[in-house]
Amino acid sequence: MIVLFNKPFGVICQFSKHEIHQSLKDYINIPNIYPAGRLDTDSEGLLVLTDNGKIQYEISSPNSLKYKGYWVQVEGDIDNEAIQKLQNGISLKDYVTMPAKAEKIQEPEIWQRSTPIRFRKDIPTSWVKLQIMEGKNRQVRKMTAAVGFPTLRLIRYHVDEYYLNKLLPGDYQIIK
Repeated sequence: MIVLFNKPFGVICQFSKHEIHQSLKDYINIPNIYPAGRLDTDSEGLLVLTDNGKIQYEISSPNSLKYKGYWVQVEGDIDNEAIQKLQNGISLKDYVTMPAKAEKIQEPEIWQRSTPIRFRKDIPTSWVKLQIMEGKNRQVRKMTAAVGFPTLRLIRYHVDEYYLNKLLPGDYQIIK
């Protein structure tokens, strides 16, 4: 079974109860499925869940080389130099990222976030469509910060062949 879930902001990627955050069990009541990968509590968007261990490993392994796509709102008006650096790979503290697919985009057609992003009157924001293959811990946030444009909002819209499509936050769809 494969379940696509639009994880809302502030939800933790576990089924067990959490003392502060809502968890997956507050939204999904399907036994014996597990997240194939994770999204940080402060990230939103597509989470793939499955009861198939092989699929779970293939999606969640940083070595799977499956693209994961993100819409990223960054602080500042991101420029071509920063986009080029993202495309070439970024040297972070512990590793160098693989080259990414990156392009500046208009704000995607998305929902309002439950908690507004940080707003600064004199600092614009912009959006980047970023696709990476690794998906290491907070990788996208580290990458945008490394090129001088900190992430304000992060929405995963696809994992390999699976897409968010029109799922609204908190909704899920069983596809297999």
